Amino acid sequence: MISETATIGKGTVFGEYCVVGSGVVLGSGCTVGSHVVIHPGSIVGDGVRIDDFAVIGKLPMKAAASAVTREQTLRPAVIAQGSIIGTHAVLYAGSEIGAQCLVADGATVRENVTVGEKTIIGRGVAIENACSIGSFCKIETNAYICAYSEIADHCFVAPCVVTSNDNFAGRTKRRFALFAGLRLRRGGRIGAGAVILPGKVIGPDALVAAGSVVTKDVPACTIVAGNPARELRTVPEEQRLENN
Repeated sequence: MISETATIGKGTVFGEYCVVGSGVVLGSGCTVGSHVVIHPGSIVGDGVRIDDFAVIGKLPMKAAASAVTREQTLRPAVIAQGSIIGTHAVLYAGSEIGAQCLVADGATVRENVTVGEKTIIGRGVAIENACSIGSFCKIETNAYICAYSEIADHCFVAPCVVTSNDNFAGRTKRRFALFAGLRLRRGGRIGAGAVILPGKVIGPDALVAAGSVVTKDVPACTIVAGNPARELRTVPEEQRLENN
């Protein structure tokens, strides 16, 4: 089912049982798998591949007790040229995916999220609302990026990393003024299974070791490890972004 008001570029092909809503713009040379749903107004650049059962431009749901989801008018979802969207991936309205990105199978990118060019969002990754993800990043399988997080360019987030944004764990109204997600600065890296507490800043080229619990800010070019994470040493020169 393709709306009469959708614009489909030359050479774009569809699988079976796709739904393309009103005002959708699909560039030329795109490949759209079977059972894909593209919601009204979504914009897809040239040469984009969207695999089976993916959903583009989904509207958010607001639970009665939701703390951070609010009623709002969202811009269309945008996928820039050359990106790949995996099977069962869900991109919400108001999300924007840069050129030549990979959003892998089962990943979710919420509303008001921007992702820079050539970034990889791994399988099962959840990026919550109001996040900014830079270019040339890798966010690996099953990482959880909480709402209001900022990840700069050339960052690495290993599998099963958990971030958080609420120091009050859902108690007292004061939490609404103090929500703050991860701040991962340029070239920062987080090892597998690490936990980052709300609002913590991981400085440029810093490294959080696997399994660490980060309870305070991490200085630039510093390796931290443990629970709570403590400074071990500086990042070796050959490992720094400027030398790679």
